[in-house]
Amino acid sequence: MKKKLEKVLVLGSGALKIGQAGEFDYSGSQALKALREEGISSVLVNPNIATIQTSEGIADKVYFQPVTPYFVTEIIKKEHPDGILLAFGGQTALNCGTELYTTGVLKEYGVEVLGTSVDAIMYTEDRDLFVKKLNEIELKTPISEAVENMEDALAAAREIGYPVMIRSAYALGGLGSGICKDEEVFTELAGSAFTFAPQVLVEESLKGWKEIEFEVIRDANDHCFTVASMENFDPLGIHTGESIVVAPTCSLTDEQVKMLQEISIRCVRHLGIVGECNIQFAFNAKTNDYRIIEVNARLSRSSALASKATGYPLAFVAAKIALGYTLDQIGEMGTPNSAYTAPQLDYMICKIPRWDLTKFAGVSRLIGSSMKSVGEIMSIGRSFEEMIQKGLRMIGQGMHGFVGNDHTRFDNLDEELANPTDLRIFAIAQAFEDGYSIERIEELTKIDPWFLQRLKYIVDMKQKIQQNNALEEIPTELLKEVKVAGFSDFQIARFVLKPTSGNMEKENLEVRKYRIQKGILPAVKRINTVAGEHPELTNYLYFTYGATSHDIDYYKNEKSVVVLGSGAYRIGSSVEFDWCSVNAINTARKLGYKSIMINYNPETVSTDYDMCDRLYFDELSLERVLDVIDLEMPKGVIVSVGGQIPNNLAMKLHRRGIPVLGTSPIDIDRAENRDKFSAMLDKLGIDQPAWRALTSFDDIKEFVDKVGFPVLVRPSYVLSGAAMNVCYSLEELERFLKMATEVSKEYPVVVSQFMQETKEIEFDAVADKGQIVEYAISEHIEYAGVHSGDATMVFPAQNIYFSTIRQIKKTACKIAEELNISGPFNIQFLAKNREIKVIECNLRASRSFPFVSKILKRNFIETATKIMLDAPYTKPDKSEFDIDRIGVKASQFSFARLQNADPVLGVDMSSTGEVGCLGDDMNEALLNALIATGYRIPEKHILMSSGGAKGKVSLLEPAHQLIKKGFEVYATAGTAKFLNENGVPAIAVGWPDENCENNVMDMIADHKFDLIINVPKNRTRRELTNGYRIRRGAIDHNIPLMTNVRLAKAFIEALCTMKQQDIKVKSWQEYNA
Repeated sequence: MKKKLEKVLVLGSGALKIGQAGEFDYSGSQALKALREEGISSVLVNPNIATIQTSEGIADKVYFQPVTPYFVTEIIKKEHPDGILLAFGGQTALNCGTELYTTGVLKEYGVEVLGTSVDAIMYTEDRDLFVKKLNEIELKTPISEAVENMEDALAAAREIGYPVMIRSAYALGGLGSGICKDEEVFTELAGSAFTFAPQVLVEESLKGWKEIEFEVIRDANDHCFTVASMENFDPLGIHTGESIVVAPTCSLTDEQVKMLQEISIRCVRHLGIVGECNIQFAFNAKTNDYRIIEVNARLSRSSALASKATGYPLAFVAAKIALGYTLDQIGEMGTPNSAYTAPQLDYMICKIPRWDLTKFAGVSRLIGSSMKSVGEIMSIGRSFEEMIQKGLRMIGQGMHGFVGNDHTRFDNLDEELANPTDLRIFAIAQAFEDGYSIERIEELTKIDPWFLQRLKYIVDMKQKIQQNNALEEIPTELLKEVKVAGFSDFQIARFVLKPTSGNMEKENLEVRKYRIQKGILPAVKRINTVAGEHPELTNYLYFTYGATSHDIDYYKNEKSVVVLGSGAYRIGSSVEFDWCSVNAINTARKLGYKSIMINYNPETVSTDYDMCDRLYFDELSLERVLDVIDLEMPKGVIVSVGGQIPNNLAMKLHRRGIPVLGTSPIDIDRAENRDKFSAMLDKLGIDQPAWRALTSFDDIKEFVDKVGFPVLVRPSYVLSGAAMNVCYSLEELERFLKMATEVSKEYPVVVSQFMQETKEIEFDAVADKGQIVEYAISEHIEYAGVHSGDATMVFPAQNIYFSTIRQIKKTACKIAEELNISGPFNIQFLAKNREIKVIECNLRASRSFPFVSKILKRNFIETATKIMLDAPYTKPDKSEFDIDRIGVKASQFSFARLQNADPVLGVDMSSTGEVGCLGDDMNEALLNALIATGYRIPEKHILMSSGGAKGKVSLLEPAHQLIKKGFEVYATAGTAKFLNENGVPAIAVGWPDENCENNVMDMIADHKFDLIINVPKNRTRRELTNGYRIRRGAIDHNIPLMTNVRLAKAFIEALCTMKQQDIKVKSWQEYNA
């Protein structure tokens, strides 16, 4: 250890977005754990309120403020840290830290950069420096030229020869990159890339080569080795974040792996990296030719994956190295849990991304060098077949494995195979079934034949087992073989019993019963963990049919509890449910229970083997959960903290006689099933929007004639408004009803009256046997019609009548009592003119639980877990309106990555993450939150184009305020006319399709505006309309955009009353407890 460090600043990654998700909550938590072990005081800057790292007891001080150079500088002035860690918050932290270093702020305040030096980081981030540095030791990198304007870019492309690859420097997850086959595509892409970064790279395209990654660790003594080798299933040309990845490498020979390992170590030594880094190769297996594509001198998505894949906690080890330790001092030397040697694996893992492309209007489903996936899973198995089938079930896109997905058919197979989409793997399955040869598929997809042979084997097994028509006919050997190949009981039931209707729960359990009779059972295997304090106690486990004996002993334990996690991150279910799961586990452990976690998301803290007594890194399917319960025989299962996946298992577990802790599954069903729930509200005399369950289309038509358009169509048992739609005409209604019946086959679809200009209010609470123990009431800034996951939320609610609040509490008490709720729940209300209506009630933790818990400083999940485990708990004593602080939760959108998506908010959720910031008043909290999600405070020019008459009227007052403050307001024709008539001097601009000098698209391209407010007028099919082009232009040119009148109004009000300098730098701990 060099000089004694007393206080260290850690930069977090802010809101979850595409390309930067939960993996940084995991790496940041690990780093803070390492600091705490050393007794060093830690200060964390991270506005993402839903993460574990911003919870109590992890960092000594937390600032829920934007990770931008301005705010971090202010925090450094106030806290005087000795050191700073930059590698644990993704690209956000790295870019911010690099800027503070180059502007001399760190030097001025004497803050030392711990771990890899900033110079080494610059070598890896600046492409030119990187190539020069590697040329010194003759390592090959792709032929490329860095250019700073369009002319040079075109010259470079011609010299290298099309097709060329284009990428912008300093960007995350391949933003602004792509492969261009000719000049036309090139000009378009390069134009967009220049708006994200001053420097753009034009390089040779290596499309079709293999992509191989290594995680490398190196300490100050120059002890250096590769921890994990990973191979992309898809060839180069698809971003690693978009590809299926397997580890260890499968299709390379030992010599090839050795060669790449040696190159990796030479490269890392030459760059002078201390700590952890990730190195990506393009590799041509036929000629052994290679190129080093990039080196990330920070923890990345792959390092979270490699940590979970190998049991070697890279982030923790990297943090210890940054503090001056060497590898021989971490863990016990000479044992498998020493950090000094690379872990040995007797299993395989694969990572599969999860996309939610159907949620965006107009997005292309093709995947390529820019990342679009929103989450990922990792599956573990003893064979490729086993883990790929397990993995495809885990993504939660309704697939049952590699085969048996009867509902997915492709019309043009060659097209699907040659141009990868998020569903390509299922096109491969269909191709094998249609008799394509391995050679032909390889030619179309460039996927290595090693993988294709394994996939073909799965299809062959399916055809073999399909010849049997009863379970008794299947030879026991064959049944064992298909289980080893990763087939689920569900798949076997579908292929053998061939049921024609129903949800197959009965058939599924028949297969299970028969299989157990024949003695075909999975084995539980343990993964060795590095630097674990008690290796014999860390149980990092997975199930496999590829082995026979269990690695751990089982005995009945009354005091054990199983917590079901939340699975893959997706739009509508991400880190907030991980926060809930981790808090439930921690509380159970504190109460002396043996805690058992089932989850399979490699990015999360809940799948960290130190978090619980036993971690099953495996499926959250009925089959697997029953396997765990048969072995563990716990007191019960907690299904209410992991979002919708566990919630959907409640009834199935209940029917098997398994104790579900907390609210009874029968009551959960009464709240989830739209029919039953609405009938219950009528019985209790609680108001709700008029609704009708779908029986026939004529029936619905009659209902619509009565209540009038717009109406809302919604299926049951879904999360984040999947397939929910607002319809403004009969034609739309027919189209959406078809879609909704697809999504929710066995549950009713409901059509209800859609209320406009209505406030939406959230009620989050915890109850004990029907009595409410603690609650939080928050309001949305936007009117109803924006999904609650996308809306900007204020807590405590600021603009609600007291009489409304009284009604809300009364109604909530009635519902809690009727459903006899024990544990967490959430109710959504509509309020207008002092009347309230109930939209829905979820008997599980909601997305806003971490947000309200942290602002109130009352951990709702801890209380709920104590109630579910019948333990004593303390009731809150003061009402929630006594707190002086205000919290604002703002959503993070990733539209920039989704080419052509229309960035408009609706009832279907589209945000990928969120931040939660505090303030002493509403304006301060709102500005904090909006800056944290990437809005910049406008300097001078603002463009307004508002839809209908009401929108124009509501923007009049804000426009006045802006002019007073010296801003220039620009507006499209109608809005400009209205503003000028009402005393606001606005400058008119031309619509995109007008040929005039002030064309709005040209002005956007020239970055004339600092903020664009565009409110969509009517909800007609939004093809290439003018409004869409303005909105998309704003996104593609990286200009802050607001599409909601209410939010724009609040933002303008805040920015006219205070400047960025007026926002106080105040830690969570300083707000009055």
